[in-house]
Order: sequence, then C-alpha cells, then structure tokens
Amino acid sequence: MTRGDNDPFELEAMIALRRDLHAHPELGFEEIRTSGIVAQWLEEAGIEVHRGLGKTGIVGTLRAGTGSRSIALRADMDALAMPELGDVPYKSSTANTMHACGHDGHTVMLLAAARHLARTRRFSGTVHFIFQPAEEGRGGARAMLADGFLERFPIDAVYGLHNMPGLAPDEMAVVAGPQLASSDSWEVTFHGVGTHGAKPHLGRDAMTAAAHFLTAIHTIVARRVDPLQPAVVSACAITGGDFRALNVIPDDVRIGGTARAYSAEVRDQLEAEIGQLATGVASMFGIRASYAFKRRIAPVINDAGATAAALAAAAAVTGKPVVTDFPPSTAGDDFAEFSNRVPGCYVWLGNGPAVDGALHHNSRYDFNDAAIPTGARYWTALVEQELA
Repeated sequence: MTRGDNDPFELEAMIALRRDLHAHPELGFEEIRTSGIVAQWLEEAGIEVHRGLGKTGIVGTLRAGTGSRSIALRADMDALAMPELGDVPYKSSTANTMHACGHDGHTVMLLAAARHLARTRRFSGTVHFIFQPAEEGRGGARAMLADGFLERFPIDAVYGLHNMPGLAPDEMAVVAGPQLASSDSWEVTFHGVGTHGAKPHLGRDAMTAAAHFLTAIHTIVARRVDPLQPAVVSACAITGGDFRALNVIPDDVRIGGTARAYSAEVRDQLEAEIGQLATGVASMFGIRASYAFKRRIAPVINDAGATAAALAAAAAVTGKPVVTDFPPSTAGDDFAEFSNRVPGCYVWLGNGPAVDGALHHNSRYDFNDAAIPTGARYWTALVEQELA
C-alpha cells in the first residue's frame, strides 16, 4: 500500500487498523494476533522483522545510508483484563479484555511511522522499532531483554511515547528527569496465636497488630522520607479471619500494597522502612511478621541528551509550544528496563479532554484517532533528526 505526499502516513488505513486492534484486544504475552498483524505490515513495507522476543514481541529493523548510529523506538501492544462498557462500533469482542490505555494507538502510530520511513529513507543509520508485549505489569520489556534484545540490537538511545488525557491531540509534553514512578509491591503477614474472640488474653492478636500497622504505615512518607522527594506507600489488600466465624481471632493477617518512588535512593528507603515498621509492630504485640518486597518496575528518568532530541522533534511537528513542565506520573511503565540501560526519553502525546471515558484504565476509555498524525510525525522527525 503506497501513499503520496498528501497522505504520507496512510491515515485512513491506520485508523481502520487501530479500531480493528481495539476490537480484538489481547493480554500480555498473548498478543498472537496483534504481533502477527504488526509483522505483516512491517514486512509489506520492506522492513526486516524479528519475531519472538519476549514471546510475542516484534522488532522491526530499518537501515539507510552509511551512518553508524542506532536508535530504538518503542510501542506497547497489550490490553487490560477488564470489561469494556463503551458503545463504540469497534467495541472489544473479547470478554473482560479491552484496550483501556491506548496501546492500540501506540502500536499504530509507530507502525505508520515505520512504513513511512521505509518509503522515504531520509536518514542515515539504523532504527529498531520495538513492539513490546506485556507492558501492563507482566514484565514484557524484561522478557525482551532476557531474550537478548540489546545483544542482538545494540542501540545508542531509546525512545517511548504514551498518550495523555488532558493534552490536545496535537500537543506534546517532553520533560527531563523523573517522568514515571517505580512500581513495586509488598506483603506483610502478622503471625499471631489465634483464640476465641471472647478470650483475647489467651492468644496473641494479629488483627490488632495489623490495625496498628495500617495506621502507622502512612508515617513512612509523612515522617521518614525527605519531604522534597515524592513517594507513595498504599495498603491495598487485607485478609484475615472468616465472616462465618466472627468469634475467632485468626492466627494470621496478611496485608499487601504498592510503593512508588522517583529515585533509587527513596525506592530503597521505602523497602527498608516498610519492613522495619512491620517488625516493630509485631514485636510490640509479641508476635512475628514476615515481609516481602517485590521490585516490579523501576522509575522512568529521562536522560538530558535524549530529552533534548525528543523536544526538538516534538517542537518541529506540533506547531505549538511543547509542554516542558508537565508533572511526573505516579503510574509505572517498564520502558524503564530499556532506558536504565541506554539513554532514553519517554514523552506524552495528547489524547483530548480528561473526562470520563478518556481516562486511562477506564472501562469507557478509547484512544483518540486524531492523535495518530502527530504521533507518526513525531516518530518520523525524531529518526530523521537523530540519524541525520
């Protein structure tokens, strides 16, 4: 399929493809149909395709000229395990699965740019197009790296893009420094001695210990972390006892939650502080606590040099001032697995008004197709600029 200068990014076809992907969402490491379509469209454009990185990941490689510099552009492909409640004609056809974060749009924008670059080849060097599986908490980036991505495709820089409700579809935000928080999970189990609810003195009350812990955990951010360093610690789940036995104080109470930070130092501190608090509370009640902290996603911290390149590309294609003071997000993205190893920059592209139905992970969310041209132009400008 070929397009002239009046339609360099095959917009009609790309919008149709985006809506097809939206109607057929696939969860992390299950993107069989999606990755197959991506590979087909890349191969049709004459782009070298590498399958199976991180199980369902795809890497497209395009070379032009004699330049030795190599960069990577990354889009995520997976959907979320949640029902779609919107009423668009291309509504998800898969039960309890939907594209609620715009990864269908991310995939199509990078695909449009890749095909355009394959036709024009106005650059000198190598660009690798990363179509990543399983961004939504399942470790797709790490899986691609474990399959040798950096060894097979050495790169000098890596770039990511995500849609952002609240910005216009032709508006971008590019900010140096911390952009997304680390995303880690923790679990604490208080091991007491169960007893009759009418005779608490005969046991060791894990339930009361858990209550004290839940109250005190908020002092970690409020009193232990430097006030100038953003951080979040939230308890999100608790189990203990049985509503069919309301006269039994349980042996164990299990609590779990999330921890977020924008620096390695604060991330380390949160891990230590949660454990110390659990141990201290358990000791106060004469019981034992077990603790586990699972590091899932590192913070995304934009490199200064890569950010300057991204800012120049964004300014060239939007025709309006680029937002450079956009606040960091407490969400996480495993793009950090790439950008912690090579210089990288993660930018925001507008998705329209931040109202119900436009918010990420909302059951009525839909990617705004009006953003596709800006995203495709941004990727193209970045390649042509970085590989001049």
